[in-house]
Amino acid sequence: MSGRGRLALCAFAATLMAAGALLPLVDPATWIIQAAVLVALQSGAGALVRRWSSARALTVAVQALVGLVALTVLFARDQALAWFLPGPDAIQRFGLLLTSGAEDVGQYATPAPATDGIRLMLVGGVLVIGLAVDALAVTFRSAAPAGLPLLALYSVAAGLSGGGASWLWFLLAASGYLLLLLAEGRDRLSQWGRVFGGAAPGGRGPAGRAGGPLAPVRTGRRIGVVALGIALAVPAALPALGGGLLDGTGAAGGKGGGVINAVNPLVALQDNLTQPEDREVLRYRTNAEDTSGLYLRLTSLDDFDGASWKLSERPIVDVPERLPQPAGLSGSVNAAEITTSVSAAGTYEQRWLPMPFPASRVEVDGRWRFEPVGRTLVGDGDQTTKGAQYTVRSLVVEPTREQLANAPQPSADLEREYTEVPGSLPPDVRSTAARVTRGAATDYERAVKLQDWFAVEGGFRYDTTVSSGTGAAAISQFLKNKEGFCIHFSFSMAAMARTLGIPARVAVGFTPGAPQSGGYMSVGIRDAHAWPELYFEGVGWTRFEPTPTRGTTPEYTRPEAPTGRPSTPAQPEESAAAVPSTQPSAQESCPPQARRLGECGDVQDPGAVAAADSGPPLGTILLVAAGVVAVVLLPLLPMLWRSRVRARRLGRAGRGPEDVAARTLAAWEEVLDTAWDHGIAPDDSRTPRKTAERIVLLGELDGPPAEAVHRVAGAVEQVLYAPRPGHVAGLAEDAARIRAGLAAGSGRVGRLRALLLPRSTVRVVWAVSDRWAALTGRWAGRRHRLVARVASLLRRPSRQGG
Repeated sequence: MSGRGRLALCAFAATLMAAGALLPLVDPATWIIQAAVLVALQSGAGALVRRWSSARALTVAVQALVGLVALTVLFARDQALAWFLPGPDAIQRFGLLLTSGAEDVGQYATPAPATDGIRLMLVGGVLVIGLAVDALAVTFRSAAPAGLPLLALYSVAAGLSGGGASWLWFLLAASGYLLLLLAEGRDRLSQWGRVFGGAAPGGRGPAGRAGGPLAPVRTGRRIGVVALGIALAVPAALPALGGGLLDGTGAAGGKGGGVINAVNPLVALQDNLTQPEDREVLRYRTNAEDTSGLYLRLTSLDDFDGASWKLSERPIVDVPERLPQPAGLSGSVNAAEITTSVSAAGTYEQRWLPMPFPASRVEVDGRWRFEPVGRTLVGDGDQTTKGAQYTVRSLVVEPTREQLANAPQPSADLEREYTEVPGSLPPDVRSTAARVTRGAATDYERAVKLQDWFAVEGGFRYDTTVSSGTGAAAISQFLKNKEGFCIHFSFSMAAMARTLGIPARVAVGFTPGAPQSGGYMSVGIRDAHAWPELYFEGVGWTRFEPTPTRGTTPEYTRPEAPTGRPSTPAQPEESAAAVPSTQPSAQESCPPQARRLGECGDVQDPGAVAAADSGPPLGTILLVAAGVVAVVLLPLLPMLWRSRVRARRLGRAGRGPEDVAARTLAAWEEVLDTAWDHGIAPDDSRTPRKTAERIVLLGELDGPPAEAVHRVAGAVEQVLYAPRPGHVAGLAEDAARIRAGLAAGSGRVGRLRALLLPRSTVRVVWAVSDRWAALTGRWAGRRHRLVARVASLLRRPSRQGG
């Protein structure tokens, strides 16, 4: 293979190795196959143009055109001219996909779904980086600067992954860059002609003169060190892609921070509701007599700007020993305090602490902060709910219908903040709210009419497959189609309540879960939920439930006498056992279909604060173990290879004259490589005697090590020039003395590098390259002979016929 061919292949590999850092961000990761095919086509086009022309600009232009055509076929075939030429419609299609991709990146949690927009951003980005790397390293023959686009690709992945990408991906990207540098160094050395190894047969090494072939390699190393250092620092400065309701990212202040960032925690709610397996994320015990209304609340969204409901930026403080009195709650409203002990699964990791609302006291370990307006606890720094065990005292507020109906007007500031609606709100939202609540005399009656219209009377259908838009247009569309899930119902009721002058916001969290025979409640990922909270002076923020078939209708919103309307959703049964049990028990919340398939099994109750995590599967454990073994062995491979080569060279001496000569030359080759490992690069232009003097001088050797170098060099001269070379004993011992002498003068860092990262291991790359070249050469010869033979056979009939 030619030098340019090796460089092109290494540039292709380096690009894909750096792109590997993007794999954890999108699921499924099949986009990397599309990117690999397109980058291969682009690199192949460059290789073909370079065979015919040396014009660099033409090569890059043809590669860019091939990449654009490939993207057009993949993403805009229907809009393209002749199904592959990028015309105006195709360019417009690219613009729409990029816009939707940017919106998807801001909306979805990691791993985000591989939408067309996200796939275009990924594949197109990798294709652009691949073009830059190929142009720099192959077309312009300068591999060292090609690390900059590779660094940019890795840095984007590191920034979007939150806290930096895994160091394994960094190691993979760095290895690709170093492979590219080695290929360029090999190519530049080969341009000096045939490289001789001094006295050692087949020896090859870089020249030691200043300005020789080592200069580009040194430059590449310096740039590589700087680039890798920047790659370690850049991820900390880039913003992270949000992780959504259950994926570990909420808003959190910094250490001792002052505000909560306005991050929407609902971006993953639809994915959680449609999970194929309802895994347990929380379990709790409580002394509440009725758990049907015990929603575990995470936070509330109170800012509606027309595009979405989101969190306002709020100040956060240290968690007080006892939380302040809930806003708006008067002493005339019946409120009883209950205690709930909660245990989060080890797989449930996010920064909002699920609690019954309103909490009055929280006992939890770790670094948590309190947001007084929303009455929520949020993790400080990297604090999450993973494996958390905590106890919450909360109030069960039981207002009467009369107290809600006679609630006085709230304060002007609260009413102004929580009744604000954007100017972009479609008129049909206001008109529908007024029509549905026609005839109601109080805000309480209007709120109940809205809830009943959504849950029972309006003909709405619960469907988690509907697109989860959250803007004003999505609310209008939902009112027309009457299909959606909790996001649509809660957002629409809150927006319509605001148009009626009722302060409203949206809470997110979990429904109460399912009771288990062990006396605890089990909350699964499908219990994720959103519901509206409306404010009534004297009662405070009050829960309503407009989503049909989900949750429970609050007691204070039910009619006092039975009516002809359908009954409210069934209430979960109260736990039969109040004492923790240590015996295994069947999971009562198992669906019938899963029970028939035998997938329910038994769930052992380890007590009130037992974690719900059952541990990773065996396959994951084996995969992680294999990865750990690979990570441990990978840095040791150069040392292990060097030890094996040394043992082979200095092993048992042969008996015949040919064997004596081979062992002598092998010992000399070992001396040269040992000196190279300690920073003395081989100089192939010197004789063995001059090489020995150079090693003694640069290695600052004296005494036995210096004598050993000259002794081995003398033995080599005998093998090369004497008619009958004699056997010289003790060459292996001399090599050991030389190694010890060089190590003594190298310092601690030099000795460590010579042991773990010996420079002579570059011979492995050279050997593989030579074998590949020999293999391709033999194949080319056989192919030419085969073609000639076929041509000869085809010509024979024509000659006979003439």
